[in-house]
Amino acid sequence: MTRLPALSYLDIIRALRKRGFLVVRQRGGHIRLQKETAEGPVKLTLPAHKPVKRGTLRCVIRDAGLTRDEFLESL
Repeated sequence: MTRLPALSYLDIIRALRKRGFLVVRQRGGHIRLQKETAEGPVKLTLPAHKPVKRGTLRCVIRDAGLTRDEFLESL
């Protein structure tokens, strides 16, 4: 298994938008994204860092309900 790449928050937002997430607001150094699903809204908070730490990125991918491969395909 390869390591996740070091990505800026802009690259992560671009990939999540391809998966249906929308930026709903930004407050300080954090960006809030949301996606409506049949089970209800999925909400993510992403720090505005360049680069975002790999551990944080793993948590964002998991919270988004995506697999690592699905996320990497969206890049």
